[in-house]
Amino acid sequence: MPGCGKEEVLAVARDLGFSIVRMGDVVRDEAQRRGLPITDIAVGGMAHAERQSHGLGVWAERTLLRIQGERVLVDGVRGRAELDVFRKAFGEGLVVLAVHASPKTRHERILRRRRADDAEGTDALQARDIRELSWGLGDVIAEADVMVVNESNLERFRATVREALNAI
Repeated sequence: MPGCGKEEVLAVARDLGFSIVRMGDVVRDEAQRRGLPITDIAVGGMAHAERQSHGLGVWAERTLLRIQGERVLVDGVRGRAELDVFRKAFGEGLVVLAVHASPKTRHERILRRRRADDAEGTDALQARDIRELSWGLGDVIAEADVMVVNESNLERFRATVREALNAI
């Protein structure tokens, strides 16, 4: 879910030699190509419209083109259809890692970080959560092979992530 600590997971993964492919970059690149502003409403709305037009796995299919190598962490799977695309492409080699933090913790982090594409305010954050859950994100989290909880301090979280990635 947004604000759970995925950026920190990516930083640890890079340190461990993983290549990183961000599904959000694929979405944002398409939004920029279309001349859309990089805001939650514009990018999220375009991503949702593409899912409705081309199927819920469309962003995973477009992301596959960017995946190369053995140790690749793909950030941003949002639904079962996307997970199915990756399972079909990678079979038993796919390991799904989910990062969890409570809504209160996530919303506080999002409001603090003030990224351009973040939703503004509690109502907008809840609307984003509902939109992403409607794509099947809860199913991905429920089916994860590894679950990391991010409710403690940053040092402890990084250590937990390092341990989880080393075990994969």
